[in-house]
Amino acid sequence: MEIRHMDETDAVVRHRRRTFLKTALAGASTLALGGCLGSSLGTLPGEQIQPGAQPQVTGETIGTGAVRVGLMLPLSSSGGNASIGTVFKNSAALALQNFPNSDVQLLVKDTGGTTEGGRAAAQQAISEGAELILGPVFAPAVSGAGSAARAAGVPVIAFSTDTSVAARGIYLLSFLPESDVKRIIGYASSQQKRSYAALLPNDSYGSVVEAAFRQEVGRTGGRIATIQRYNVSGSDTSDLVAKANALQSSLTSIDALFVPAGGPVPGLVMQTLMGLNAEIGNIKLLGSGQWDTPQVKNNPTLTGSWFAGPEDSGFRGFAQRYQQTYGAPPPRNASLVYDGVTLAAGLIRSAGPQRFQQSILTNRDGFLGIDGLFRFKPNGLNERGLAVYQVTGSGSQVVSAAPRDFRSGF
Repeated sequence: MEIRHMDETDAVVRHRRRTFLKTALAGASTLALGGCLGSSLGTLPGEQIQPGAQPQVTGETIGTGAVRVGLMLPLSSSGGNASIGTVFKNSAALALQNFPNSDVQLLVKDTGGTTEGGRAAAQQAISEGAELILGPVFAPAVSGAGSAARAAGVPVIAFSTDTSVAARGIYLLSFLPESDVKRIIGYASSQQKRSYAALLPNDSYGSVVEAAFRQEVGRTGGRIATIQRYNVSGSDTSDLVAKANALQSSLTSIDALFVPAGGPVPGLVMQTLMGLNAEIGNIKLLGSGQWDTPQVKNNPTLTGSWFAGPEDSGFRGFAQRYQQTYGAPPPRNASLVYDGVTLAAGLIRSAGPQRFQQSILTNRDGFLGIDGLFRFKPNGLNERGLAVYQVTGSGSQVVSAAPRDFRSGF
C-alpha cells in the first residue's frame, strides 16, 4: 500500500514517481561511476525501508545493508570459468565501495556453472532472505536459478548472452547480439548503405545474428545479396577463408559486408578479400561489439570499418579503478555485475518496497549505467543505447554517439 500526502491526486503521484525514478536511477549509476561520496538519492516519502527479522546467512557476503540480494557466480566452475566468477565478485565489491551507504547485502553463492548448481544456489539465497537474484553468468545456471526464483516470486537479473533463458521475471543485463545488429545496420542505412552481404559463424550465435540481420535490413529497406555461414573448429580457419572467397561474385553488387565475429576473424576476412584483388574500396566492413578489442582496433587493414558497441568512457574509468584495486585489468563484461549491483542499490533508495517489482524493472525510460543506457523488456531481453565506432588502426573513434534516452528513435 502506497503512503502519500493527503493533497496529492493519483495523476500527481504517478508523474512524481516516473520523474523520480528516471532521474534518480540514472543518477545512481552516474554517481557510482564518479566515485562520489554523496548521493541525491533517497526513498520516496513514507517508503523508508523497515528491516525486520532476517534468516541467518551462510557463506560469503558483501556489504552489510538490510536488503539482501543473491549474487550467483561460477566460483568453482570447470574449464577455467571460475576466474570469471572471481572477477565478477570483485566488480560487485567495487560497486558497493563506490555507492556509499547503500542498504544492500550481497549473498555470494557458487553455482558451479551448472543447472543444478544454479537452482541450489538460488534456493539457498532466497531461503536466506534474498529479494533479487543477480546472475548467474552461464545459461544452464540461469535456467536452474530461474526455475527456483520464479517459484518464489523473486526476479532474476542474469549475465548470460543466451536469449533462450530470458523470460518474464528473468532479465538479461548482458550485451545481446540483437542490439549490435540493430544499431550497426541502422547506422549503415543512414549512411546510404543499401546492399549487404554477411559472413557469419555456423553456430547458435550466428543463427541469432542472422535472424536479426535479416529483420533489420528489411526494416531499413535494404537488400541482402548473400549470407555465408562458416564452420568454427578451434584454430582451423580454412572454412572461414573458403566462405570469404565465395563472396567474390557478390562484391560488385554490395556496399556493406557484415562480419560480426571478433578476434582474428575480421582481419583474416579483409586479408583474404585483398588477396583476391577484389574491388573492395567502396565496401564498408561492419562489425559488432565483439570488435571492441585491441586486436581488431589496432589492425591497419581494418581502418575505416564500423562497429557498434557500448560507450566506453564509463568502462575506462571502471577498468582503471579495478586495476588499482585488484592489480589486473578486468575483462570487458565485468562491468555487467557492476551495473547490476549499482542498479539494485539505486532501486532500493529510490523505489522503496516496490523496488524490484516488474513495473519498476521494466520502466520504459530505462537506466543509465557505466555502459550507457539500457532497459529491460517484459520478455526478459534488454535494449541498449549503443555508439558506433570507426576503426583507426590505432584504436577507434566514435562516429555516432550513443543516445542518452530512448525517445531518440535510434
